[in-house]
Amino acid sequence: MRYFPLSPDDRREMLTTLGISDSKDLFADIPPAIRFQGEFQIPALSEPEVTRRLEGLADKNVNTKSTPSFLGGGIYQHYIPAAIKHLVIRSEFYTAYTPYQAEVSQGTLQAIFEYQTMICLLTGMDVTNASMYDGATAVAEAALMARAVTGKGRILVARSLHPQYRAVLRTYLHLLGLEVVEVPWNEKGQLDLAATPAEGAACLILQNPNFLGVVEECTTASHWIHAAGGLLVYAFAEATSLGLFPSPASFDADIVAGEGQSLGMPPSLGGPGLGVFAAKEKYVRRMPGRLIGEAQDIDGKRAFVMVLATREQHIRREKATSNICSNQALCALTALIYLSLMGEEGFRQVAEQCFHKAHYLADRLEKVAGVKPVFQTPFFNEVAVVLPSDPNRLNDALLQKGILGGIPLGRDYPELGNAMLLAATEVNSKGEIDTLVQAVAEWRGGQR
Repeated sequence: MRYFPLSPDDRREMLTTLGISDSKDLFADIPPAIRFQGEFQIPALSEPEVTRRLEGLADKNVNTKSTPSFLGGGIYQHYIPAAIKHLVIRSEFYTAYTPYQAEVSQGTLQAIFEYQTMICLLTGMDVTNASMYDGATAVAEAALMARAVTGKGRILVARSLHPQYRAVLRTYLHLLGLEVVEVPWNEKGQLDLAATPAEGAACLILQNPNFLGVVEECTTASHWIHAAGGLLVYAFAEATSLGLFPSPASFDADIVAGEGQSLGMPPSLGGPGLGVFAAKEKYVRRMPGRLIGEAQDIDGKRAFVMVLATREQHIRREKATSNICSNQALCALTALIYLSLMGEEGFRQVAEQCFHKAHYLADRLEKVAGVKPVFQTPFFNEVAVVLPSDPNRLNDALLQKGILGGIPLGRDYPELGNAMLLAATEVNSKGEIDTLVQAVAEWRGGQR
């Protein structure tokens, strides 16, 4: 958006309306001692010169487009087909906030309906809402929904669930008198169900693959929580895993909540993302957000309508299932276009590349002296490895070589000490992985 300065007449009119004679009077309440005195030395540049100046400053930043990145932890670098950007910036999608007037929003409603269909196919679940803010809030809403369905106030959550998801979950629940109990992991990095009783639990929230990259024993966990009368909430932070793993429905999941950023959205410094939320049909009236359905108008023509919106903007606040007041419609549209372009086979191939490249990375790293995996358990596109010293020092060394390293795990999991989480996706070439491993080996050699 271009900047259009005010004319002198505009300025005088504004000052007269405010009852002051000079713009400096606007700062009269700021003590003179801390007020800037003098004139700002801002050079007079043309628009092309300013553009070049800003682009030059931006180029000093490290970015994942020009720098090999092995960051993961909930936000992932994937290839985004060029067609996505050109479709989502169409004005009818890009400027639309929400389809309040269904009779003039058929295109938007149909796009959301098709998104819901795609997510149901992807997860195997019966119903999907028209998206939520992000994975963290979707998981928190799943806990509230489980409490509403079961009437129980004990929420079991895997300690291996994304740390930020757990933080948002506690923020949601701490004033409601609900008990949040963390389930630890065992020596394999999977849920240690024997360490926590399931009785009285509204649900068990597990992430698959979990934050440490480990693939969970979902069937065992499902039987365990259902036997105690609770619900299974299947969470995910890497949507691409759904292209390779059995669907959450195959584990008899009751609710699915996760992050859809991998479906056509760039990392963008951590957002915006897309909250995916799906459930069994029998729980549909307890779902937060909104659902779009297909119907017929009075002429018998196909039409799309908002069939359910159990939120405070549509019904009385005391009957609302959630205070979520909007959705990520544009991000949901992006996910729909991405899945449509990739197709079932293409999406599966992306997931397979993520799997194989991460395992190639792990195999190569294991040959570096002093580096070993934290768990000897199947994983997807992320692997946690133990380093001989502070992971932050390794990241500094990698950055000097133009590589973005992994996530130090000690901050969120002190018991893991010098462990680091490294991710590889389809965009990481074999050469990039080999360069990373070589850089780790050189850093390791300098530590001795």
